[in-house]
Amino acid sequence: MVTLELEKATDFKRIIEALAALINEAEFIVDENGLALKATDPSQISMVDFSLPKSAFKVFDATEKARIGVDLTQLKEIMSRSKASDSIAISLGTEKPILTITFKGSSTRNFSIPLLDVSSGDMPTPKIAFDAEVKLRAEVLQDAIKDAALISSHITLGVTASSFIARASSTKGTIDNETTKEEKSLLELKANSECQAMFPIDYLQNMLKGTASDTELNIFLRSDAPIKLNYKISGAELTYFLAPRIESQ
Repeated sequence: MVTLELEKATDFKRIIEALAALINEAEFIVDENGLALKATDPSQISMVDFSLPKSAFKVFDATEKARIGVDLTQLKEIMSRSKASDSIAISLGTEKPILTITFKGSSTRNFSIPLLDVSSGDMPTPKIAFDAEVKLRAEVLQDAIKDAALISSHITLGVTASSFIARASSTKGTIDNETTKEEKSLLELKANSECQAMFPIDYLQNMLKGTASDTELNIFLRSDAPIKLNYKISGAELTYFLAPRIESQ
């Protein structure tokens, strides 16, 4: 038996929207630490690692470790019906493979959906020796991506000793965007060396679905290696990895 309750349904709505932007089906894990999920997108060029600690829940009742396979697209649609004043209860019975979502506000609404068998086993987290770490307001990357999308389907992200750089080029033209340490939106920059890598814009856009303009975003880079993006949504932590596009010489 599993019963989980959160004070604000809208917080969980943002989490599911962020996950469903990349993943169609996935398996949540409930254990003594809280709620977690790790999955790759269908193309397997990106990965998401999500966790929501036990302390974030108003009620956390899990008698044993549980695996909850769900259709995230369907769950996203259900979460879209939550209201700002609603709390949310998530329960998993022992007799039937059914997940129940309950919104409690001006009325009580119950949605029940079947569980899916989407077990993928233990998925290792990529181990990469990054050369640079950048902490910035999400609006910096959001704006850089919007600018780059006018020119190309890919964007090159990089760092120097004193700035975060985003570039794109194609037959349509070029765009260069530089944010220096002097800018308030660049909160921290650590670089062992200059580095850069190119990534598909549509994947980055999906990874940022859960961010607001002022969300603190951590970016980890290494030349021609996967990027790591990390941010929080109301106590939940989301970490994304995305493989680079390697240009042929």
